[in-house]
Amino acid sequence: MGSRFSGDVIPPTDLKVNPGRVVEHATDAHRPVLLTSRGRGVAVVQSVTDFEAAEEERAFMRAVVAGLADLEAGRELSLEEARARLGLK
Repeated sequence: MGSRFSGDVIPPTDLKVNPGRVVEHATDAHRPVLLTSRGRGVAVVQSVTDFEAAEEERAFMRAVVAGLADLEAGRELSLEEARARLGLK
């Protein structure tokens, strides 16, 4: 499910007038701020920490989905086979 922006919607002019406040809000709230133009979302301001955490979560979820697809397709290895391929003992 996507982010909810209810209290975190601002026009781009607010970003021009006081960018520090907008960035501080995104950082403190740990939610992205939606920039709007003519009532439509046009961009998102998000802290780097929150962006990186979300990217790591998405990468993990993609790996889980790929792993489940491998299992369904019968592409699996035993622990011993995986260790041998990775050069682990």
